[in-house]
Amino acid sequence: MFDKKRTSLEPARPRDPFSVLRQMMSSIERAYDEWPSSPGFGVSDIAAWSPKIDVVERDKRLVTRIDLPGLKKEDVTVEVIDGQLFVSGERKRESEETKGNVYRAEREYGSFCRTVSLPDGSKVEDIRATFTNGVLEVSVPLAALPKSDVHTVAIEEPATTSKAAA
Repeated sequence: MFDKKRTSLEPARPRDPFSVLRQMMSSIERAYDEWPSSPGFGVSDIAAWSPKIDVVERDKRLVTRIDLPGLKKEDVTVEVIDGQLFVSGERKRESEETKGNVYRAEREYGSFCRTVSLPDGSKVEDIRATFTNGVLEVSVPLAALPKSDVHTVAIEEPATTSKAAA
């Protein structure tokens, strides 16, 4: 007798909760595939220069190793600001080629900055940095962890209460 009409608030079928996420990922992938990557555009050069980094604890020190091929120690800055280790610099690579009457020169520039959070109590006044064969190693002494005393707490039975007669 009464036909129930479908309203715009009711879904026609059960919705897939991940469909919107899949659409967003598809759009991002499409935009990434269409991004200009030709040399000289600038974006690909900037994105490509992020030096590799390792951070390990060794001999009560936090050791950060960063691969910086082609750089000299004068091209790199190491700073500690508000509990953060900042390593930054700029790479300039030049190449020249002469073949017959053709002269070709290419220069590639790129700056970088890598950041490592230092643990509380790090002794920043005793930081050491070395630069050998294109590898920067920054060593930060770590604060000694306080020795924890163990105290065992006995678990007691709850006190029983006696009800006073009324």
